[in-house]
Amino acid sequence: MPNFICVQCGTQFDDRTTAPTGCVICQDIRQYVRWEGQAWATLEDLEKTHSARLEFDFGLLGIESRPNFAIGQRALLVPDRDGNILWDCIALLDDAIIDRIRASGGLAAIAISHCHYYTTMVAWSEAFGDVPIYLHENNRKWVQRHDRRIEYWSGEALMLTPSSTLHRVPGHYSGGTIMRWAGGADGKGALLSGDMLQVTQDRRFVSFMYSYPNMIPVSAATARQIGDILEPLDFDRVYGAFWNRVIASDAKDATRKSVARYIEAVIQ
Repeated sequence: MPNFICVQCGTQFDDRTTAPTGCVICQDIRQYVRWEGQAWATLEDLEKTHSARLEFDFGLLGIESRPNFAIGQRALLVPDRDGNILWDCIALLDDAIIDRIRASGGLAAIAISHCHYYTTMVAWSEAFGDVPIYLHENNRKWVQRHDRRIEYWSGEALMLTPSSTLHRVPGHYSGGTIMRWAGGADGKGALLSGDMLQVTQDRRFVSFMYSYPNMIPVSAATARQIGDILEPLDFDRVYGAFWNRVIASDAKDATRKSVARYIEAVIQ
């Protein structure tokens, strides 16, 4: 039986004989159903219509579908000294992607910021030797393809390796996750933020939203909480969810300023 994939958000569902009647992720206020209506594909369909873009983005290998599919994020391969970590995920998984990652040492773990980027995470785990997939337990309800390889973690932080730690960051989702990688930015530290922290177009600030497509901001209190989570962390760079959405240096100061200006804007 096929594992249908939502064309709008890229989420892969449990195997079934017929397509789902709808995607609960897209029906949520933080996403939306396509204007043309719900549509479905399979991984085999994507391999026929899309190809992989594999390029470096500020020192990390970025992985994206061409043409864009679903939300259009790119995944990142983090060369942690204890084994490569895939940060976030895309729906496409073809031979070019598999061969490139295997040539780079394979995968030791998959960590994903939130449900809009879960996509075909189980297929990725299977392709690289059943590597664990780390998701925060607060986002369990959004998982549509259930699998033993998914490891739900709880609390505010999880150390994956001595160099890489996941942190829960509220706002977009209560189980939203960022990762601090100590080896990033030439050893100064980097954050991989998905869009828990959305790197802005000028690449000098980040911002925060409960719903991006429906333009619902988070509260000032939530922005302060995010700032409190970031303050103890050492980092000089922030990798956002999309190509070139990177604050390449002085990112710690940029996030402080971002929190302050966000709070000022929403409380006026």
